[in-house]
Amino acid sequence: MREESRGDNRARANAEARSKDNGQAQDQMPSKDKGQAPEKTRSGRAADVGKALGTGVVINAVESLTGADAIAPERVGRGRSAPALATAVPRSFPVSVELQREVEVLLYTQAALLDAKRWQDWIDLFDGKGIYWMPVTPEQTDWEAEPSIFAEDRMLMAIRMGRLQHPNAWSQAPMWGTNHLVANVVIEAANGDEVEVYSRFQVMELRRDQVRHFGGSYRHRLVRSDAGWRIRLQRVDLMNGQASFDYVLQAWL
Repeated sequence: MREESRGDNRARANAEARSKDNGQAQDQMPSKDKGQAPEKTRSGRAADVGKALGTGVVINAVESLTGADAIAPERVGRGRSAPALATAVPRSFPVSVELQREVEVLLYTQAALLDAKRWQDWIDLFDGKGIYWMPVTPEQTDWEAEPSIFAEDRMLMAIRMGRLQHPNAWSQAPMWGTNHLVANVVIEAANGDEVEVYSRFQVMELRRDQVRHFGGSYRHRLVRSDAGWRIRLQRVDLMNGQASFDYVLQAWL
């Protein structure tokens, strides 16, 4: 009888211990307060989003620059349109065959003088107020107020020629030369002794065993003189003017 009493006592003690542990565990669990909203199901959250969108809420994607775009933002990434290169379209003006031929010969002669390195003869094609201008971008309109690649009157042209002809000119030491091709000559305006001319050019430059290419458009303002047509303004718009080059331009294009 004593053994059975002892077993009953142990059973009651274990039952009381388990009951006590269950009570403590329930005390530690968070109680659901009446003011606390129950967790929404997935369908409930979807309904809220649909309701918000139905009231006119617009979710816009934010465009960000990453990778190569972050380093060079002028490069075009996916989803963005490419900026168009500024290309002028000439305005044709009716002129005589003789005038067209005179203007073309002047432009071809100018290119040949550059290739022959006859710098002084090339400078003499400009009149006393002549300007050679190579802007940085096609949008530039003032050669005096904005930075340019070239902006030279006859005095600055003579200074550049002296530097090119100097016996210690390092840029002229290696084999160096150019080959010009001028075409698409269009007279855009003619008014007595002044004409406006548009043309296209391609230049290949050889320096030792390195070749560089330049291309773009010329715009000449020509004035008639006793010696024939002379250049009042030559504007040179490089298509690849923003490209990187190993060394700077030493002579005119």
